Amino acid sequence: MTEKKEPRRGLGRGLSALMADIEPTAETPTTPTRSVRTLPIDQLSPNPDQPRRQFNADALEELTNSIRTKGIIQPLIVRQKSTGASDYEIVAGERRWRAAQAAGVHDVPVVVREFSDEDVLEIAIIENIQRADLNPIEEAAGYEQLMTRFGHTQEKLATALGKSRSHIANLLRLLNLPNEVQGFVQNGDLSAGHARALVTTSDPVALAKDVIKKGLSVRETEKLAKAITEGVGTASSGSKPKTPKTSKDADTVALEGDLSAALGMKVTINHGAGQEGGSLTVSYDRLEDLVLLCGLLSAAR
Repeated sequence: MTEKKEPRRGLGRGLSALMADIEPTAETPTTPTRSVRTLPIDQLSPNPDQPRRQFNADALEELTNSIRTKGIIQPLIVRQKSTGASDYEIVAGERRWRAAQAAGVHDVPVVVREFSDEDVLEIAIIENIQRADLNPIEEAAGYEQLMTRFGHTQEKLATALGKSRSHIANLLRLLNLPNEVQGFVQNGDLSAGHARALVTTSDPVALAKDVIKKGLSVRETEKLAKAITEGVGTASSGSKPKTPKTSKDADTVALEGDLSAALGMKVTINHGAGQEGGSLTVSYDRLEDLVLLCGLLSAAR
């Protein structure tokens, strides 16, 4: 007789369930669900899948000063590593851990819990999104991890995290940009809106540099990108528009944009006027994108 598998937990448990272990409940107003203990700070290590890669220096210094004077008010959430009994991985609270190190603190309050890899990644993303905004590239990378590693769909992420599906789709598109352009977004030289306009262009690096140099608005960037895509200008030239190399009706261009946003990949439609047939091309930059596309097509059957 085969064992009945436990149904897979849905995404979206979020911080409310996480923090229930260290905050009083209505039934037990003075007793936390799981006790707080103290661990040496050098026994803790960051989560390697933490979506946040950059920490604001000023905000971290402010938190460091607060810890020096008031200590760590809210315990860190950790899980025990499988590599050793005295090693723990931070699930929530890496900023507090970094600030405590800078403040010269030797021991930190923690709540030790058992979490799956999926739980850890989900909590890390939600904690960062809800408490201290990730930059768009980091946020997109977090969504991509949940989709590629755990099979979550854009719709499921949108519902669970309180985001619109278009918001998630548009952020995922940014991961198709070259690393240099992604760096401009991470550094704040380009906004997510600027970057989205560059996704379908042939040379997004050159165009990004031109946009930054000229200080173009998002709308101006969108117009320039559209002109270049249709073959009526170049990123660096100030010359008058040339005769378009190709001409697509507005509906086809809009449909390409919608599909590109939905898939997070560049979609090109070639449909001759007055014809019934045509071709649709989906371009991917990484094998992960191909795997994601295959999964979406398989699920639609």
